[in-house]
Amino acid sequence: MMAGIRGKDTQPELVLRRGLHRLGFRYRLHVASLPGKPDLVFPRHYAVIQVNGCFWHCHECHLFKWPGSRVEFWRTKIMRNREKDAEASAALVQAGWRVLTVWECAFKGRTRRKEQDVIADVAAWLVSGRGNKTLQGIQ
Repeated sequence: MMAGIRGKDTQPELVLRRGLHRLGFRYRLHVASLPGKPDLVFPRHYAVIQVNGCFWHCHECHLFKWPGSRVEFWRTKIMRNREKDAEASAALVQAGWRVLTVWECAFKGRTRRKEQDVIADVAAWLVSGRGNKTLQGIQ
């Protein structure tokens, strides 16, 4: 089962990539030289985007639920993912990058938004030069 879980090229990530590319944004993918290997890197805008799954990154939304079996294993694993996310974001900000986190619930579940609305919000953030942000479904 775990072998089928993707870390790259997830459906929300692909939707966002296609939409931003269609709008003329160019980016690099999973740049290993940056902390946390961000999903999308926009060198021209000095910005990075992380597209996070609500389960794997312990997002406090309706898509996240603690597993009922192997509770200690999952709690340790998922909480470490959160710690790594915070460490990577802090290192990126310290290096002068702007960081945007787009959560899976922006694209699916009962709080999902229209894909074009999410893409438009991300595009507006990229060109605005504003600081760090989190984008999720409407709650």
